[in-house]
Amino acid sequence: MARGQRKTIEEKIEAKEEEIRLLKIRIKKEEDELEALISEKKAKDIDFLYNFISEANLSPQEATGILEEHLQGNYEETA
Repeated sequence: MARGQRKTIEEKIEAKEEEIRLLKIRIKKEEDELEALISEKKAKDIDFLYNFISEANLSPQEATGILEEHLQGNYEETA
């Protein structure tokens, strides 16, 4: 059974470099998609918190103060 012409080492190197280049492009695309998903989640979380604070008729400063007091209380209980 006849075989096709074998690739030279230079051709193998070029093929591998091209494969790596394409993988890097794919990784960059996947990282961009991940960043977009994280941003979307962050926006939804912020929207949820904003609605919660608004429904409680609190300002952001008041809500922050309440959270700080709560965290201080938890810290003192565990200390």
